[in-house]
Amino acid sequence: MNAEMVQHPTMSEVKVDEDIVVGRVRDRDLKVDVFRPACPPGLVPGILFLPGGSWFTANRAGLKDRFGLPLAEKGYVCVVGEYRVAVEAPWPAQIQDVNSTIRWMRANSSEWGIDPSAIMVAGKSAGGHLALLAAATTGVAEFEGDVGNGKVSSEVCAAVGVAPVVDISWAVGREDLAPVLGEDPSPEEIRAASPLENVQKDNPPTLLIHGTSDSRVHHSMTVSMYQKLEQAGVPADLHLYAGQDHSFDADPRFTQAIVEAIDLFISRFVSIKD
Repeated sequence: MNAEMVQHPTMSEVKVDEDIVVGRVRDRDLKVDVFRPACPPGLVPGILFLPGGSWFTANRAGLKDRFGLPLAEKGYVCVVGEYRVAVEAPWPAQIQDVNSTIRWMRANSSEWGIDPSAIMVAGKSAGGHLALLAAATTGVAEFEGDVGNGKVSSEVCAAVGVAPVVDISWAVGREDLAPVLGEDPSPEEIRAASPLENVQKDNPPTLLIHGTSDSRVHHSMTVSMYQKLEQAGVPADLHLYAGQDHSFDADPRFTQAIVEAIDLFISRFVSIKD
C-alpha cells in the first residue's frame, strides 16, 4: 500500500516507550523515545526526529508533545533521538550518533513495526543540520561510527529540516553556538559538514520548513538549500511561514501545520510495503 492508505490512530492508541538504549558511546548510553501506533495496519514508516540546541544540548523531552505523539497519531513510528553535543565529544561524533540510531532502527525494525525501506530522518535547527547531512552523506565512512549494527545501512528514504543549519560556516566563531567542528576548522571540514555543500542528484526527497523572521538561523540558507536541491533534480518542498521566528514550531498551530506537511510529504514521496 502507499502512505495515503495509512490509518491514523487516536491518541489513546499510541504506545510510548521512553529511554530505550540504542547503543553505548564511550561512557554513556545513547537513548531514544519511541512513539508508535498501538494497532498499525502493518509495517509503517519510521521517522527519526532530532532536537536542536545549538550543539550545546540535545534534549529529547521537548519533542514528545511537539512531534513524537502527533506523528504517531498519524500512523508513523516516531523515534525521538539524541546525540553527543560538542562539549561531550568532538566532531564527527554527532553525525555518527545519528547514523548509529538510523542503523538501530533498521536492525530492530520488525520489533518496532517499522518498514525498513521507509526510514526517514528529521530535525530542528542543529538537529536539522544533522538530519540533512545524514541524508546526503550515506556511506561516508568517517560519519558512520562504530556504535553497533555496522553491517546495516544508514540510508534514509527522505529528510525533513525545520529551521535547519545547512551551511556550517555560518556557525563558526559564534559565541552563542557550540564550536561543533572545533575552534578552527579547515575549509574542507566545513564543506564536508555542510548539507548545502553535499547536495547531489541522489539525495532523498527533502522537506524544508522555516520562518521568515528567524533571527537565529536566517531562512535564506534554507531557500538556498531548496534551490540547490531543485537544480540537482531532487524532489523537494519548501514551506516558509511569514513573520515567524526560530521557535515558531513550539506554537501548537504551527506544530499542527508542520505535522500535516510531513504527513502530506510522506504520502507523496515515501513508498510503503504491503
